[in-house]
Amino acid sequence: MLRLKKLAKTYRTGDKALRDVDLEVPTGQVLALIGPSGAGKSTMIRCINRLVEPTGGEVWVDDLEITRLGAGALRRARRQMGMIFQEYALVERLTVMENVLSGRLGYVGFWRSFARKYPQHDVDEAFRLLDRVGLLHMADKRADELSGGQRQRVGICRALIQNPKLLLVDEPTASLDPKTSRQIMRLICELCEERGLAAIINIHDVALAQMFVSRVVGLRAGAIEFDGPPEALTSDVLTTIYGEEDWEATIRKVDDDEDVPAPDFEGAE
Repeated sequence: MLRLKKLAKTYRTGDKALRDVDLEVPTGQVLALIGPSGAGKSTMIRCINRLVEPTGGEVWVDDLEITRLGAGALRRARRQMGMIFQEYALVERLTVMENVLSGRLGYVGFWRSFARKYPQHDVDEAFRLLDRVGLLHMADKRADELSGGQRQRVGICRALIQNPKLLLVDEPTASLDPKTSRQIMRLICELCEERGLAAIINIHDVALAQMFVSRVVGLRAGAIEFDGPPEALTSDVLTTIYGEEDWEATIRKVDDDEDVPAPDFEGAE
């Protein structure tokens, strides 16, 4: 379980990115984090694994308080928190397999990773993950040869090979077309269900969030304005989170039906 207690972040400029956020995410739950630009969504995700240092409050993963850990203990704790980035964060000149195996850096140490000498069980797991996301045939391709959707799936594999308890996902569909966005969201949610992972997905597309998750949290100016099921996202709620607008088309949930089939990964972008 993830627990945030009065989590706060104030930047040197005096801007308050997070204002005493309290949140619990139980094991196995996938939560969508929505809100306008500047609401604190990315800051919150990065404060959880301390890529951004909070200025107040506590972060707990099960019985471990992340906010009190020293550098060495924090490196070990980050193994439990897989991160999936908007811009993929792949090493372009490395192969798909090498990028996936880089998720094991926290386990194998610098010199073994530098020499690319990973244990066989790590290599076997990387192959299994690539097979699961439909990229087994691309294991030896360089990352810079991949499409956006393929890169994102490599990023998913890299996060999962850590064997984390929690996934932190920062705008995974922002650079993708609508069909590929649905495929990536579906894949993340399926993998979380298969592995019993909790996940927080920072996402701008409200309709996409409604389609795939059971819980939505809305941030505005660093504070939680909404926490509930996607069907409770009424026009009034979205106005509170984002401001005045005609929200009827946005909140009309699109059925995840036969017009968009399950992805054919070999040909998918």
